[in-house]
Amino acid sequence: MSDHERDTLEERAFARGALGREEIIEEAISMIDDHGLGALTMRSLGGRLGVEAMALYRYVNGREDLLEGVVDTLVDRIAVDPGRVLEPADGWQAFLQWMAHSVRAVATAHPAVFPLVATRHPAAPWLRPPLRSLRVVDQFLEGLTRRGFTDAQAVETYRIFTSFLLGHLLLEVSTLGATTSPVEEPLDEGGADIRPPGDGPSVEDYPSIMRTAALLSEDHTDEEFERALEALLDRLDLLLSQ
Repeated sequence: MSDHERDTLEERAFARGALGREEIIEEAISMIDDHGLGALTMRSLGGRLGVEAMALYRYVNGREDLLEGVVDTLVDRIAVDPGRVLEPADGWQAFLQWMAHSVRAVATAHPAVFPLVATRHPAAPWLRPPLRSLRVVDQFLEGLTRRGFTDAQAVETYRIFTSFLLGHLLLEVSTLGATTSPVEEPLDEGGADIRPPGDGPSVEDYPSIMRTAALLSEDHTDEEFERALEALLDRLDLLLSQ
C-alpha cells in the first residue's frame, strides 16, 4: 500500500468517526471475543478498523495502555446498584446477589477477555479483581454500609466476595474456552507504557474508599484462606449429613 493510499484510508476512517480511543478498545474486545487474546496485535487490530497500526497510537500508547483500556471498559460494565433498583430495605443479600449476577453476566459475555481482569496489575494493591475499579469498589462499599454494615464489615465482605467471584468465574470461563495462562507472544509491535496516572480518576473522588483506605490496605490473606477453607468444609459436612 502506498503512502497516499494509506493516508486516504485513514482519512476515510476519521471521516466516518471510526477511530477514537473508545472505538479502538471496543474493537479490541470484539477481536478477543472472536479470536482469543493471542490474536490481538496492533497490526491486526488496525486491519479490522481499516487503518495502519501506527494510526492507533494517536489514541492508545501501545500494548499496556490498550490492555488497560480493555480491562477498564469491561469492569465499567459491572452494574453496581447503590439504591436505584434495589433499596436498602431490600436487604444486603439481595444487593450481593445483584452484584454477583452482574459480574457473572460480564464474564460470560466475554469469556476470552475476562481472564485479563484477573491477571492485569490493579492500580492499587487492594483493588481486587473482578471488582477492581475505584467506582465499582466505592459503590460496593457504599451499598453495604447503607444496608447496615460497618466499614470493617463492608471491607471484609469485599474481600470474601471478590475471592468467591474470581475463583468461580475463572473456572466458568475456562469451560467456555478461555485461556487463563499468560500469553507467550507479544500482543503488539509497541512497548509504550500505560497512560500517566494523572489521566485517570483520583481516589479522592470516592468517599467510601477514602474513609476505609486503612482497612482496605490491611493484608489478611492467611486468615481469608483459612476461613474460606473452613466454610467449604462446613458446607461439605452439611451436604454429607443430609
